[in-house]
Amino acid sequence: MGAELLPLEDSSMVDGVRPQRHAHPAVRLLRAFRPTIRSQRIRGTLFQLVGLAMAALAVLAYAFGLLRPLELGVVDAHFSVRGKRKPPADVVVVAIDAATFDSRASGGLGLQWPFPRSVHGRLIDVLRRDGARAIAIDIQFTEQTAPKEDNALVDAVARAHGRVVLATTEVDANGHTNVFGGDDVVRELGARVGNSNYETDTGGTIRRIAYSIDKLRAFPIVAAEVAMGRRIDRSALGGRSTWIDFAGPPGTIRTVSYADAVLGRVPASVFRGKVVVVGASAPSLQDVHPTSTSGNGVMAGPEIHANSIETALRGFPLSSVPRWLTGAIIVLLSLVPALAGVRLSPLRAIGASFVLAALYVVVTQFAFEHGVVLPFVYPLGGLLLSSGGTLGVHYVLAAFERERVRSVFARFVPEAVVNEVLASADSDLRLGGVQREGTVLFSDLRGFTTFAESRSANEVIDILNRYLSSMSDAILEHGGTLVAFMGDGIMAVFGAPLQQDDHADRALAAACEMLSGCLPSFNDWMRSSGLGEGFRMGIGLNSGPVMAGNVGHERRLEYTAIGDVVNTASRIEGMTKGTAHSLFVADSTRESLLREPPPLEFIGEFDVRGRAGRIRLWSLAPDEATATATAPPGAASEPSALA
Repeated sequence: MGAELLPLEDSSMVDGVRPQRHAHPAVRLLRAFRPTIRSQRIRGTLFQLVGLAMAALAVLAYAFGLLRPLELGVVDAHFSVRGKRKPPADVVVVAIDAATFDSRASGGLGLQWPFPRSVHGRLIDVLRRDGARAIAIDIQFTEQTAPKEDNALVDAVARAHGRVVLATTEVDANGHTNVFGGDDVVRELGARVGNSNYETDTGGTIRRIAYSIDKLRAFPIVAAEVAMGRRIDRSALGGRSTWIDFAGPPGTIRTVSYADAVLGRVPASVFRGKVVVVGASAPSLQDVHPTSTSGNGVMAGPEIHANSIETALRGFPLSSVPRWLTGAIIVLLSLVPALAGVRLSPLRAIGASFVLAALYVVVTQFAFEHGVVLPFVYPLGGLLLSSGGTLGVHYVLAAFERERVRSVFARFVPEAVVNEVLASADSDLRLGGVQREGTVLFSDLRGFTTFAESRSANEVIDILNRYLSSMSDAILEHGGTLVAFMGDGIMAVFGAPLQQDDHADRALAAACEMLSGCLPSFNDWMRSSGLGEGFRMGIGLNSGPVMAGNVGHERRLEYTAIGDVVNTASRIEGMTKGTAHSLFVADSTRESLLREPPPLEFIGEFDVRGRAGRIRLWSLAPDEATATATAPPGAASEPSALA
């Protein structure tokens, strides 16, 4: 290289004539790389095209609802940030809570569910006497009981003179109900009926109130109409449904016990001039649901209705912006990074995008607190995509320029120097894993394959999804990692990918919850749905070194765990078949427990297929096993694997 770059022009004059000098080739090269107006226009056009393409992707995602769960989660976050408001003054809940079922000596009614209808009639009389503006009863009265009891309730409804709203979920194709024997009877009594169902989002979460369901107006809409004495027009919702403006988390709305209300232990001022919602809050009555403000918990059905009624009474103050405006916001935010990329460096353009994103987060929360639900995920998704696209364009242009420099500049310097200056490192996806001490859980549902043979595909999938969801929640809540679903079987690992010193305790706790909590609830649902008597299940636990990590192809990866511990856990689960035990715990798991476990009894030493040595197995002690017994009498079982 030893040549020195000469100046482009020499200011010295010889005989008044400027000497003709030629710049060094490298200088001519640098001149050639100076951007021209034409190249700037091409650059700007390219950035704009990228911005429009990313905006189109975000708009399409919005149109097809691809990110709707995330968008709904943001609405929940808005409620959380807004926090609990002052309890509404227009509604109160009368809850059929656990205290209601207590003995009379303990202040309850000492009654079993369902209560005699005369008791509900007595409550209606109390609420009428105390001046309730509307009495919304979230209890179904579609079937006849004892005539005396039915008449007592009907007479109480008639005495309320049009203030009673009754709930139902059973509606025919024309929106008619069978409450009190039919709509004609309800009209004669001056009462009204509303559909108490809700439209639910993924996971069964309730966030919106519909104007009508199955051609029958929604229960909260009817209750609000009775309270206001006028009809609510569908247009007030801004569509077929709208957001429930929850006052806060469960317990925000004033709630009194059903027993206290019936027995006259609540001051009349609590009910005077208010909409009183009567319904079940005891978990055993299974009218609890996740909502926007319930966090990881649930809210009782009557309180959800009360929030919905309060939302209607306030004129539905929470509404989304029109779809066209959502599209405009998406496009606008998607174009900003592209336009910034034309004039700013890559880092400054990305910085500007982050500032805009932070500002938009603040704006969306401010708008929410003033009754406007702005789109969040899609505009920020478009902004993120456009930022990535803009950054990509920067680096693509830089790469092209590097190659251009490389191809030309190599004529003036050695190839090795060019390679050193313009080198770039390529990266690839490396598949790897770790070995950790963990506990592997295998579970299997007994007899499900035979059961499924006589059912439709949709029904089988619905039942299986309900079962797997319940069991998966138990595993996840105890810190387990769901590795695979194998039909009705589940494989999970505790202690990987994150190290957990108490992996054995977590696995055993999850197994006990699956057997004593999840499976009985699932079987109860099966019986109540007329799907049969339910199932038994088997669970096997084994602990030791587990190899876990991503395996597969770069285009399809799966997280899995492998090794002898995994294989043995699967064998142990299979060994529960045909025995009186639903859970087998390997001695390795028992020895790994850090806390005092539930009482375990030693089953014995057994051969395990594929292993040279014998394995010691434990199970729940008789008392614990009785507590977790979930199978109906005569449930099908397979031949014993221990025989």
